[in-house]
Amino acid sequence: MTRSSGKRWLRTLALFLLLLAAARFTDCSPTLFWARRSHLTDLISAMLPPDWGYAPRILAPLLATVQMSVTGTALGSFLALLLAPLCAENLHAPKPLRWTLRLLVQVLRSFPTLILALLATFLFGLGTFSGTVAITVYTFAILTRLTYEDIESAELAPYHALCAMGAVPTKVYWRAVVPGIAPSYFSNVLYLLETNVRHSSILGYVGAGGIGLLLNEKISWLEYGKVGMILFFLFLTVCVIEGISGLLSQIIREERSLSPLGKRLLTGAAVLLALVCTLSLQPPDFSHISPRAVQAMISGLFHPDWAFFFETDTSGLGYLLLETVCIALVGTCAGTIIAVPLSFLSTPCLMPKLPALLFRVVIMAIRSVPFLIYGLIFIRVAGPGPFTGVLTLGVCSVGLLSKRFTEAIESLDFRAYHALESMGVPLLLRIRYAVLPQLLPALASAVLYRFDVNIREASVLGLVGAGGIGAPLIFAMNHYKWSEAGAIALGLILLVWCIDRLSASLRR
Repeated sequence: MTRSSGKRWLRTLALFLLLLAAARFTDCSPTLFWARRSHLTDLISAMLPPDWGYAPRILAPLLATVQMSVTGTALGSFLALLLAPLCAENLHAPKPLRWTLRLLVQVLRSFPTLILALLATFLFGLGTFSGTVAITVYTFAILTRLTYEDIESAELAPYHALCAMGAVPTKVYWRAVVPGIAPSYFSNVLYLLETNVRHSSILGYVGAGGIGLLLNEKISWLEYGKVGMILFFLFLTVCVIEGISGLLSQIIREERSLSPLGKRLLTGAAVLLALVCTLSLQPPDFSHISPRAVQAMISGLFHPDWAFFFETDTSGLGYLLLETVCIALVGTCAGTIIAVPLSFLSTPCLMPKLPALLFRVVIMAIRSVPFLIYGLIFIRVAGPGPFTGVLTLGVCSVGLLSKRFTEAIESLDFRAYHALESMGVPLLLRIRYAVLPQLLPALASAVLYRFDVNIREASVLGLVGAGGIGAPLIFAMNHYKWSEAGAIALGLILLVWCIDRLSASLRR
């Protein structure tokens, strides 16, 4: 055994022991899940068939959900494109400005959309305006980070040459930098639009409008036929958005030709849709907002409760953060184990087209269900606690990772695979020697990204009793304990920053 292979085995063993410890810490019990599986099947059976007569009642809140998603994605994407160059090191923005903006982005991206929406309701009142603000802030934070990283890895020789000739840097940015990062930027925008539809569908849980209000109500009343109908509409919405995203992605990557007139019409239609959604948005409600309450909120958030921050027992911040990390880690691992074979089964390059299409529909159905709904489903199986959070994030990870893995597989070079196929090599060996060596970097990157997402989503699973730091944070905000909320928020920011540094190190 060589020295490098020995180190690889040691790292694998260390990771396995870490996962084992995290699974034990979160009370993972496959035997409990198997023993209570009938609770899951009974719940799914209660949703099928959906209550078709309830469909007309769903359309208005569903349109409000789509409106929030489109407006928030459009505004957040535009702000990201404006401010990303000020964050990129190779565009030489003033250091204090660059560090301040990067810190702002890091802070904002530490919080899931649901927490941002809850904060927005305190500032702008209940309704879709608060939900749109949350979606905008979330999109801005995520996309600004992705865009300035794209800028830093782009070829900027034309930019520096034009600036050296005396051209205005702002104009050069739009003409020499933006066209180079446009394919990646628009791909990220389309991905965030689909993600935001799912996020906005649960914002009603905190009073931020959309179909989440209806979903929360029907789950509380145990009207599962109507819940099934709502989820069916969400599935159709995700299918439509994914179809449009796939078509637009082909145009962006120049895999599908479009005339100049067609491109102008497409751009005009997208701008018109964003304008209509924005201008028809419900205005904010300031009638119930007290300036004194807002001042108390800001003061409390900037003066955290240090006693709670450094508390070391099971109700302290450190224990809750550790539980959140363990839930996210085990959930990501479980989702990866399921997503890898599922992604191969859904790839037409490796499987017959009809079975691959059926598996893609399954993956899309998994992705269309909001993560809080999975939490409410699994809590009836595993009971309250971190194991429910693991099950929830595991299923959510399957949806995203299967899609990312499938896209990575389809972009591979299959010449070696077909050469082995012509030699009569079995399927599994062809995948082992011709596909996996090319695929592993993309798989690792997708898993690290999903782990980062799961950290944020695990921070609100406490809302449905699934463990982690979410319940104390939301309860503190709802009871106006802003100093305690500030301590939890600071802990979450530091946690996300540490995970971000670790992920960057592992990628390198």
